[in-house]
Parts: sequence; C-alpha cells; structure tokens
Amino acid sequence: MKSKKLTKKRRRLLIQFAEYMFTGGVWFWSGYILIVLLDEPLGLFWANFIGNAVGISLNFILERYWVFKTKRPTKLGIATLRYVVYTALNAFLLNYLILYSLEEYVGLGPEIGQFIASGFFTLWNWYWYRTWVFKGKSKPRKTRHHA
Repeated sequence: MKSKKLTKKRRRLLIQFAEYMFTGGVWFWSGYILIVLLDEPLGLFWANFIGNAVGISLNFILERYWVFKTKRPTKLGIATLRYVVYTALNAFLLNYLILYSLEEYVGLGPEIGQFIASGFFTLWNWYWYRTWVFKGKSKPRKTRHHA
C-alpha cells in the first residue's frame, strides 16, 4: 500500500513539474523574444524589464491556477504579494545581474546569457514556488476532545 501511495505521489509531482516546465517556457520565450528585440532600441535594462514583466504576468496566472493549484490555496492577495516580492528580486535584479555579468565579464550578449540564466532559475524557482509562493494553507489539525 505504501509503495502505491509513494508512486502516486511521485507521479503527481512529475506531472506538476512538467506543467511547471511548460509555464516556465511561456515565461522564457515571451521574455526572451522581447529582451532580444528591445535590447538595441531601448537598452538592456528596459528590454529586461519589459520582457520579464510580460513573462511574469503570464507565468503567475498559469502557476497559480494550473500548476500549483491546491484544495486550500493561499489567499490571492498573499500569493500575489509573495510572487511579486520573490519575482522582483529574481527576474528584475538577479536576472539583470546575471545578464550584465555575462555581458561585461564573459562577453556573452543576452541572446545566450538568457539561456544560461534560465537554467539557473529553473530549479531555483521550482523550489521557492512550491515551498513558499504557492504553498497553500496547511490542513487544520484535528484535535481530540476529552470528556
């Protein structure tokens, strides 16, 4: 019985990870296309900002309502605040620093740098989305009443 339960849980986790990878692809490709297209006319900072803003918006909707949906979801306002804070630090600050560092110190433009950054963020975001951003509410504990 325990083996079937573990297998079912593992299967559910693999399906969730596949969904996560798909939604990450939506974020990546929408952001990538905009960053590459806007880098020359607007500069890297604004290209990164706009590309990630579009990708983030699409990603939040898909992650919240499809990938990490639970029977007891975290309130929308709390999940949104967590997502905004977490993502602002990652997408706008950390991603920019990775792209900037790769361009300045390694000579790689955002066309290649964004692929490298996304490799890092794939597992990094999976962990934080699952354990904090979209975690959901804990089940209420059953208490025993003694007469």
